[in-house]
Amino acid sequence: MPPHHPDGELFPDRSITASKPLPRGRALRIGIGGPVGCGKTTLVGQLCRSLRDELSLVVVTNDIFTSEDAQALKAAAVLPEERIMAVETGCCPHTAIRDDIAANLDAVEQLEARHGPVDVTLVESGGDNLTAIFSSGLVDAQIFVLDTAGGDDVPRKGGPGVALADLLVINKVDLAPHVGSDVDRMYADAVERRSGGPVVLTSMVGDVAAGPVADWIRSLLAVRNAA
Repeated sequence: MPPHHPDGELFPDRSITASKPLPRGRALRIGIGGPVGCGKTTLVGQLCRSLRDELSLVVVTNDIFTSEDAQALKAAAVLPEERIMAVETGCCPHTAIRDDIAANLDAVEQLEARHGPVDVTLVESGGDNLTAIFSSGLVDAQIFVLDTAGGDDVPRKGGPGVALADLLVINKVDLAPHVGSDVDRMYADAVERRSGGPVVLTSMVGDVAAGPVADWIRSLLAVRNAA
């Protein structure tokens, strides 16, 4: 397990929140965004493996002209194929998750109706820049993923994805020594940009690689169900 929080506390209880009240009576919808190559699809696959035995899950992926991410998840058998749906956006990734969410919302509602009751719907954005953020009409909470290979100055540069996501994931910490990135610096800069909001460090290697993120999702569900 990679390091996470300097004092051993993964995310303080006060940080287990979402940007708006979490709905009851339907699936919890979680958006996963981040730049190209940061590990979004791998994270989605690991979350499915971690949660599929305890929760009912469906997944929507976004690519501009292909269904490659959905096909990768299906090939890895992370969920039954019918629980994974691809959206070919034909436009910039942020447009399909923020400005014109109709295709994604339609896919989400189809999957939830077909496989209900669904506990968690994961919506993976196409690879985009630091300004990418999900519409609150599409998801209830959002995860933004960075990776150490993208440069250790990225969290300091900030942007809506870094600052406003409900959870920030800094991925590929195992590669940091090989790409000259300082993980401690990335973590400290991210916490500062996010005013103490939750940040986790991950490496998508091994069966429990997505454990901290899966625990965060479980915590969101617990907070919602206790409300």
